[in-house]
Amino acid sequence: MEWFQRVLGDEWEITPAGGLTGEAYFAKKESKQLFLKRNSSPFLAVLSAEGIVPKLVWTKRLNNGDVITAQKWLKGRELRPAEMQNQCVADLLHKIHHSTELLHMLLRLGKKPITADDYFLSIQSRLQENRIQNSSIEIKDALIYLENYLPIARQERQTVCHGDMNHHNLLLTEAEQLFLIDWDNAMIADPIADYGKVLNSYIPKENWKEWLKQYGIELDKPFLIRMYWYLIIDSLSFLAFHFERQELDKYNELLISLKELNFQMRLL
Repeated sequence: MEWFQRVLGDEWEITPAGGLTGEAYFAKKESKQLFLKRNSSPFLAVLSAEGIVPKLVWTKRLNNGDVITAQKWLKGRELRPAEMQNQCVADLLHKIHHSTELLHMLLRLGKKPITADDYFLSIQSRLQENRIQNSSIEIKDALIYLENYLPIARQERQTVCHGDMNHHNLLLTEAEQLFLIDWDNAMIADPIADYGKVLNSYIPKENWKEWLKQYGIELDKPFLIRMYWYLIIDSLSFLAFHFERQELDKYNELLISLKELNFQMRLL
């Protein structure tokens, strides 16, 4: 916090903003309020210019090489789970996934597109390293589905993806502006990695077709195969994450959800 106090001055009141990294803070001086972060990606400037995150006010580089960014602090709230069905969410994701500016910036920053093959080889290796690839019928079935449907999973182009789509990361301001924040997991991948999570986590199945129509695509069997393919990959990744930390309760909970994903894939 001393870094931010040094840059802004003692007249600013600075408080932690939470988060896993501990690098984000709120700053307040009379009627002025800012959201501060240390070592944000240069990607933030393009996100701000595109209107996807709150406006970037200034960027300052310190003598030690650290970069501090200040964004406009806006009154608002996180989106409620039921509101993830709204047209504005589909519209915002469509804008992100079709932005050439965002894509070009991530490529300039050295991000490489992640293909379905990359995901599959990575999760295979991680499960083998942890010696859990054959530890349960759920994991063995999941790996069979991933391998069998890999050709279909390869069918989509790669776009900029947020990588952590949940209602906590969507900010609705008092002026009814919607922003998608926390871009630490940004990647270039199949956009189904974003909207597949939205569908599975927030949208009733009977509304999937309509929500996808709002986004701009049709629901068909190849789409569902790709969606569950990526959801299974994601579930296996979290399984490995919790196994590595010996968080067995969460690991076992994820085995149950993986079983359900396998079942849905089996029905297709």
